[in-house]
Amino acid sequence: MKQETIDKVLKFRDDRDWSQFHTGENLAKSLVIEAAELLEVYQWDHKEKSLEKVKEELADVLMYSILLADRYHLDMDEIILTKLKSNEEKYPADLVRGSSKKYNEYRGK
Repeated sequence: MKQETIDKVLKFRDDRDWSQFHTGENLAKSLVIEAAELLEVYQWDHKEKSLEKVKEELADVLMYSILLADRYHLDMDEIILTKLKSNEEKYPADLVRGSSKKYNEYRGK
């Protein structure tokens, strides 16, 4: 994500003096609520009903993710790359390619 986009999200918040309401708990709750609204697009049907609605709800999820990372002064690139490295160790491509099993299932645990 471009820093310019992140800065615009933070400016939007700051222009409204909303950071006072953005506790970690409130942001996490809002993130889950928005993720549920994204899931609602698919409710009762396995096909997406509206790409525009998917984009709208995904944007909300991403914005709350930015705000939560900012709340704790986290570098999004760093935490994503750290998690990706952990997942690479849990899910070696040569062992899990084409499988949806959880890491403890394919290793026979």
